[in-house]
Amino acid sequence: MSSSSSIDQPNVITCKAMVAWEAGKDLVMEEVEVSPPQPQEIRVKVICTSLCRTDITAWESQAIFPRIFGHEASGIVESVGEGVTEFVKGDHVLTVFTGECKTCKHCESKKSNMCQVLGLERRGVMHSDQGTRFSVKGKPVFHYCAVSSFSEYTVVHSGCAVKVSQQAPLEKICLLSCGVAAGLGAAWNVADISKGSIVVIFGLGTVGLAVAQGAKLRGASQIIGVDINPEKYEKAKCFGVTDFLNPNEYNEPIQQVIKRISGGGADYSFECIGNTGMVTTALQSCCDGWGLTVTLGVPKTNPEIASHYSAFLSGKTLKGSLFGGWKPKSDLPSLVNKYMNREIQVDEFITHNLPFEDINKAFTLMREGKCLRCVIHMPN
Repeated sequence: MSSSSSIDQPNVITCKAMVAWEAGKDLVMEEVEVSPPQPQEIRVKVICTSLCRTDITAWESQAIFPRIFGHEASGIVESVGEGVTEFVKGDHVLTVFTGECKTCKHCESKKSNMCQVLGLERRGVMHSDQGTRFSVKGKPVFHYCAVSSFSEYTVVHSGCAVKVSQQAPLEKICLLSCGVAAGLGAAWNVADISKGSIVVIFGLGTVGLAVAQGAKLRGASQIIGVDINPEKYEKAKCFGVTDFLNPNEYNEPIQQVIKRISGGGADYSFECIGNTGMVTTALQSCCDGWGLTVTLGVPKTNPEIASHYSAFLSGKTLKGSLFGGWKPKSDLPSLVNKYMNREIQVDEFITHNLPFEDINKAFTLMREGKCLRCVIHMPN
């Protein structure tokens, strides 16, 4: 029996959450019970959560239901579980979909951010005990990426949360818990873009535009953006895109156009769509010898990549990127500081702000290509 009094022990919280009951069907506002945090976990009052394309991909295609989606979020610690020393009630945090235990082989290596203990969780449960912390009328509700931020309260492992400055605006920096950080990291950590280089980006959503920003800040001389939505060009210019290509406007393969306007191919190409066929196109858009392609998108279908061996024989490289190579707990505070010092743009990615009850509208806006990031504001 614990020596702590029962008064000190967190209780079950009943709150509102947007629950997905079926693939592709509108989320439903439900009263959910949120269990107290277990050892090494924290319970977070979600302040803001932004909708990421990955949420939509999973909602449309995955079979684990009922489920609470959402992973790009900011909040305030409501209670802590046994053994948690890093956080206290009232701390401001970002949630992260991939954690950092700081003790496994990958966490101790400078070469990886793929934590072996708190890596990407795909089964809809908590890392620690393979259980859920949500229920509706006694029926378990599954998690998403061990975050589930489409709820007024959520429980996450303490290794999947990052303490941030209380001066940082939670309604803005929630974007740094996934999309914006992923794009910046792909440019800086994974590709390590050099000054004066030529960059091509396939897909000008939040991640692609964050790559463009990273390339611009590294001094790239030409940043080519490829997208079939012409309305994205004006916004793309704000993040550093110098040339805009719409494949639908050309009668030749877009990789040939890129090779022509770049004088032989880009030094770096980034696939930010989630289309494995585009990975092949991105590889073909790179120059021989040192051309590097980074793939960031999560494909809905056809997960296998096909490419002719000659691309690699000619010296090209294909690399994957998860969360831009950032170690979340070690690196995200510095990104927040860069935002606070106005060294990086974040606010400009936010095209819509909506109340929690309008979350289905956010899904519609993103599916129709009418938003970059829609920030969902929780009730006070």
